[in-house]
Amino acid sequence: MRTTLSASLVLALLACTRPPAAPFAGLRWMDLSHDFSSETIYWPTARSFQLEVVSAERTPAGYYYAANNFCAAEHGGTHLDAPVHFAEGQWTADQIPLERLIGPAVVVGVEARTEGNPDYQVSVEDFRAWEAVHGRLPDGAIVLVRTGWGRFWPDRARYLGTARTGPEAVPELRFPGFDPAAAGWLVAERHPHAVGIDTPSLDYGQSKGFETHQVLFSANVPGFENLAHLDSLPPTGAFVVALPMKIRGGSGGPLRIVAAVATGESGRR
Repeated sequence: MRTTLSASLVLALLACTRPPAAPFAGLRWMDLSHDFSSETIYWPTARSFQLEVVSAERTPAGYYYAANNFCAAEHGGTHLDAPVHFAEGQWTADQIPLERLIGPAVVVGVEARTEGNPDYQVSVEDFRAWEAVHGRLPDGAIVLVRTGWGRFWPDRARYLGTARTGPEAVPELRFPGFDPAAAGWLVAERHPHAVGIDTPSLDYGQSKGFETHQVLFSANVPGFENLAHLDSLPPTGAFVVALPMKIRGGSGGPLRIVAAVATGESGRR
């Protein structure tokens, strides 16, 4: 099955290309990204985001000048996992085709299963249950999974399962992710262009081998992690634009991801 957009969204997107009066008329845009700051959550062993103020003052010439330096790991906050992250020879961050990062999206909600179960792994049955209500997952879609974990951001202890940092914190990580079998099913049966989740990792927190990453990335399927506000999107009909920092040879990078839906579409159904 080819990927299709809802008729209302197609009309709205076409309207945006016409000259006039109200750019993006008929569309509602949502930011699915957390901002980067000292509160941004990173893997316990990764370097956190640091902002160094270079200037924030008026110059001798009389004009105001602001500039900063920043430093951070590739993987933290809302970010891209490029396939090379766990699959040698696959796409780096700068090599991912734009059509894999921009396109129609579906949102699969599993909050009922993750409630009280931080070790939950999203299953093939979850995707089949979604299909029973909304129809077949279209080939070439951007598949976003809403676990409800985004509500814990930026509380490290609740979001990660531990507030500690360093290697000793890794065994304490507790949050949902994809079951590797579900990742394999998506790759073989539904051919997604990308997948994303509102937790720190595509694999659940207790994973030791990151099998889900391996399955998806071996098939050159990019991943988006630490997504925000997925409850603002409907199960179908959203159009996603996910543009990461274009790091040559990068295994990932900070991501600004947004979604458009036709006015009147509501989220979390």
